Amino acid sequence: MLDLVINARQASISAGFDVKRILPFRERRMVGPFIFMDHAGPVRVPATQLQSLDVLPHPHIGLSTVSYLFGGQVMHRDSLGVEQIIRPGEVNWMTAGSGIAHSERFEDPATLAGGQLEMIQTWVALPEADEETAPTFTNYQPHELPIFTEPGVWMRLIAGDAYGLRNGVQTHSPLFYLHVVLQPGTRFGLPQGHPERGAYVAKGQIEVAGHFYSAGQLLVFTPGQDPVIIARETTTLMLLGGEQLGPRFIWWNFVSSRKERIEQAKADWAAGRIALPPTDNHEFIPLPQDKSRPASSASAAPEPLS
Repeated sequence: MLDLVINARQASISAGFDVKRILPFRERRMVGPFIFMDHAGPVRVPATQLQSLDVLPHPHIGLSTVSYLFGGQVMHRDSLGVEQIIRPGEVNWMTAGSGIAHSERFEDPATLAGGQLEMIQTWVALPEADEETAPTFTNYQPHELPIFTEPGVWMRLIAGDAYGLRNGVQTHSPLFYLHVVLQPGTRFGLPQGHPERGAYVAKGQIEVAGHFYSAGQLLVFTPGQDPVIIARETTTLMLLGGEQLGPRFIWWNFVSSRKERIEQAKADWAAGRIALPPTDNHEFIPLPQDKSRPASSASAAPEPLS
């Protein structure tokens, strides 16, 4: 019923910003097309340290980044010239394709009030035919993301299709991604029609087949099985999965079906051939001094930054 349980590990995405890293994992690089997942927060630092959380401009290729907030707000700037604040209930969907650079800044001191800053970022690998597509960015507002409720269940469809819900979020392959809140005692099933499915426990505790799982754990389910999830307390889940795209190489912030493409991206960033955001171009994250080769989706890889 369960292929694997992944326990989040601590990772650093900036000098003062540690996160819980879920994907990639040495024994399971992807769930459907999802190749990366970070859970940041709740963040509790003095307002005077707000700038230390900033993620400086950095590059991506071959993927879409998906940012979703539980609390607080983040300022996104990218090399397309986009400046967009993301708030809870919205989705920032950035498709890197052939190459993009972006930053994530925490500029509003109110963001840290009461430790409310909390976000999930995932990366979705692109099909081979779309890996070199032109980069794009779209912010989706809450009214564009359908919500479903029934006794004990609240859910928002972030992207894809599940439980009969669909929205206009532009994806490149069949997938699903949902924010689900369950009340204590609620019994809940996984969405049908997707070969790979996972459930990340962001808050609370669930029971599956007599075993208990808590915050910071990603459950990867066996294809074809239909387990029942029971909430043992008020629980927040992120459900994700879809069709597998095939092996991918990953190094730092780069994802590709071709190892040589990642080597090219490394050279492009080091040489300044990937443009910086026009309104955030005075500093950036340099290429890591790591001499390792890109790793495939079936093997180990250097820890990426968001």
